[in-house]
Amino acid sequence: MDKTVTVFQKNKFQEIRVGIREFKGNDLVDIRTWTMTQGTEEMVPTAKGVSINIHLLPDLVKALKDTENVLKEKGMM
Repeated sequence: MDKTVTVFQKNKFQEIRVGIREFKGNDLVDIRTWTMTQGTEEMVPTAKGVSINIHLLPDLVKALKDTENVLKEKGMM
């Protein structure tokens, strides 16, 4: 399955896309920066990102929640 689940702006020329991808028979959660090609408005994926096995998604969610909690404790959010 190749499906983009969500997209949000990183800056004026880049966006972050989160999706589910299949690569060499493995189902992955892919979080990747996409950038606008120079001279056009076409978005292309960059090498900047991470792909993890879908079975590791609960670990990633916990890590993000833990990070959010620390930022809130420090008054950064």
